Amino acid sequence: AMEKSYVSVFLLLIVISCALAKDTGKKDSKDTTAKPKLPQTLSRGWGDQLIWTQTYEEALFRSKHSQKPLMIIHHLEDCPHSQALKKVFAEHKDIQKLAEKFILLNLVYETTDKNLAPDGQYVPRILFIDPSLTVRADITGRYSNRLYAYEPSDISLLYSNMQKALKLLKTEL
Repeated sequence: AMEKSYVSVFLLLIVISCALAKDTGKKDSKDTTAKPKLPQTLSRGWGDQLIWTQTYEEALFRSKHSQKPLMIIHHLEDCPHSQALKKVFAEHKDIQKLAEKFILLNLVYETTDKNLAPDGQYVPRILFIDPSLTVRADITGRYSNRLYAYEPSDISLLYSNMQKALKLLKTEL
C-alpha cells in the first residue's frame, strides 16, 4: 500500500508542474508582442507561418476572389494518424512553400457540406476545391477505401496532388 501512495503523489506532482508550466507560458506570450497569436492557433500546427482561414465560408469566399485553389485538411487533435501526418506536413519544406499558393483551411469538426465527405467523414482527409467552388473529387490518395486519406509515407503523393490542383487551375480557367 505504501508504494501506491508514493506513485499517486508523484503523478500529482507531474500534473501540478504541467499546470504551472501552462500558466507561466500564457503570461509570457502576453508580454511579448513579437508573434501575433491568431495565425498560430488557426494553423493548429500544420504550418504556423502560413495564412489559415478560420471558417469554410471564409475559405470559399477567398478562393473565389483570389482565384487560388482551396486545400481543406480534416483532422482531430487526439487522432494519432492526424498527428503523424501533421508532423511530416509541417516539416516538409516544399509542401510548406507550395501551400502558400493555396487558400488553406484545417478543420477539427465536420461542415454541413456533404461534398467535403465524398466517401465518408474520416480523418485525416484532404480535399481540394477550385476557385469555381468545385470539389476536386478526382484528386485522391492511394487508398481505395478512403480516397482522401494520406499516411505520413504518402507525403510525396500529397505534394504532387497539390501540384496537380494548381496545374488544373491554369488549364481550366
